[in-house]
Amino acid sequence: MRCTHCQECCRDTMMELSQADIARLEKKGYHRDEFSYVGVDGIPRLKNVGIWCYFYDPERKRCKEYQARPLGCALYPVNLDEDGKYVLDGLCPQAETITLQELKIKGKRLAALIATIDAEAKLNCDAARK
Repeated sequence: MRCTHCQECCRDTMMELSQADIARLEKKGYHRDEFSYVGVDGIPRLKNVGIWCYFYDPERKRCKEYQARPLGCALYPVNLDEDGKYVLDGLCPQAETITLQELKIKGKRLAALIATIDAEAKLNCDAARK
């Protein structure tokens, strides 16, 4: 897929973050409190500044941390539906350019990422209770 920089995926994001995403961005010099928050479900998510993702530069229409971006951003526009099927986000104007093979590969990676994030959130909630 070739991004057209339409900005749709960077607007009002609720992108979930894994601990690996957070660590990678912290290595770039950011502090997790700058770019993320923990939702009521215990899952860390990217913050927005106004309507834009914390890392999005609206003037340049680019991500400031594209190389270190969260894995969920790299896998976009692939999503999982409620039944766990791989689907494409209709907001992305380039979604139809994704091949079936790419959809399957990214879908499997996304399913694994979501499982990791859910497990990390459970561990954090369990630790907070103790």
